Amino acid sequence: MAELDGVFYKEIVEQGLREFPNEACGVIAAGPDGLPVHVFTATNIDMSSVTFRIDAEEQLRIEREIEERGWETWGYYHSHTHSEGYPSQTDRDRSRYVVAFYPDVRFLILSLEDRDAPVLRSFFLRDGEVTEEELTIT
Repeated sequence: MAELDGVFYKEIVEQGLREFPNEACGVIAAGPDGLPVHVFTATNIDMSSVTFRIDAEEQLRIEREIEERGWETWGYYHSHTHSEGYPSQTDRDRSRYVVAFYPDVRFLILSLEDRDAPVLRSFFLRDGEVTEEELTIT
């Protein structure tokens, strides 16, 4: 089970709505206790409503800052603008690059299918397998 502070949830939802109809994306860092401490919003260089990619330089900058602060990468997130919050085949294919560096990272997907009631879900994606993790917003 994972816990995410309501402030971080709100930040992710606000970014998703702001960048709609394109998918929004970013990285969540955790402190030494393993709990999320910061959300790094990122730019979707695909500028697409069906895919996302974080610019490699921006991703490197975020990961360096996480390391410099003594944090760890807790999760990557993105939005699905017109579908449920479940990993697409593209999500599963692209996740292997992240998992190679961060094997325990989770992937959070924000469904904006109903923009009045966004739903955030958490998954582990390993070897093409999808495992959902219970996510509690505190």
